[in-house]
Amino acid sequence: MDIIELLKALILGFVEGMTEFAPVSSTGHMIIVDDMWLKTEEFLGKYPANTFKIVVQLGSILAVVVVMWKRMLNLVGLYKIDGQSKSVKGHFNLMHVIVGMLPAVVLGFAFKDFIDDHLFKVEHVIYALVAGALLMIAADKLAPKRPKVDSLDKISYGLAFKVGLVQCLSLWPGFSRSGATISGGVLFGMSHRVAADFTFIMAVPIMAGASLVSVLKNWDTLSMDYFGFYVVGFISSFIFALLSIKFFLALISKVKLMPFAIYRLVLAAVLAVIIFM
Repeated sequence: MDIIELLKALILGFVEGMTEFAPVSSTGHMIIVDDMWLKTEEFLGKYPANTFKIVVQLGSILAVVVVMWKRMLNLVGLYKIDGQSKSVKGHFNLMHVIVGMLPAVVLGFAFKDFIDDHLFKVEHVIYALVAGALLMIAADKLAPKRPKVDSLDKISYGLAFKVGLVQCLSLWPGFSRSGATISGGVLFGMSHRVAADFTFIMAVPIMAGASLVSVLKNWDTLSMDYFGFYVVGFISSFIFALLSIKFFLALISKVKLMPFAIYRLVLAAVLAVIIFM
């Protein structure tokens, strides 16, 4: 394996890490960068390329666990935050996450084959980028000046479920899981920061579950022939996801969603020119 191939792994890890938790769609960016430029499947082969996608996503999962570890332990009563008791009752807990995940998990399993076969195309990503941007703009415009839910511990099970319903939009490649859930949370009365925290915490079991399904589905074809390529991609994804999460959480309360919506619209326009003209 030469330096050019390792550089491709570094770039793809960078793209995955920087976009996984920002409301710009990591899946959309990976499709664009890989399908239109790097084309890893051509030099790795189909099965090693699939393995690589799983590996870089695991790097992003590890990053959010590192950043949110206190809340992760708090979910199951193993860490006390701000004077809470160790009991999970009466504050944000694992059941909120499960309730929020449920709609997307059910729909994801029901329509996985259709999504994989028909929606993982650049033109569909373009439409999803625009649709997601419009939802984010609406969320910013309609958000209450004083959100009722300014703490994770104020999230009810009903609110978690409603945000989970909006998250189903992210099954459309290019829409963005964080874009959908943060927008949904804001529209239902969460502050931008609380919606972002909820999104990142909920992402861990969803992404881990999706990776596990991919591993089981592709078990017979998983390949370690390009171990160095996988390692570079994993480390790159982890480091850049770590930086992206910390930067985004520090930024979201100040700039809201509008800059990300504008970026999505510009990207969609550029891609439309390339693809359709």
